[in-house]
Amino acid sequence: MSDVRHVLVLPDRDAAEEVAGELADRFGVLEEPQLVRDALAGEDDAEDAQWLVVIEDARSRLDPTALDAFAAEYEGWLEAPTQG
Repeated sequence: MSDVRHVLVLPDRDAAEEVAGELADRFGVLEEPQLVRDALAGEDDAEDAQWLVVIEDARSRLDPTALDAFAAEYEGWLEAPTQG
């Protein structure tokens, strides 16, 4: 099995922190997800930043469809999974 990295894109820091906090309860994610500020191209204002929640899925056990639906609850989405 290869490692998979899931990236949830959220509209703001509050949503990203809330999603990160719920991952253990909803999906059994044990590793702390990484939160990353992703400024939109050409934008310096923090208000124009999206936030990424990066989840390492070493055993490829997380369901991308369920993660996408979860992110959508917070007006976000799941980027296509990347192999690590």
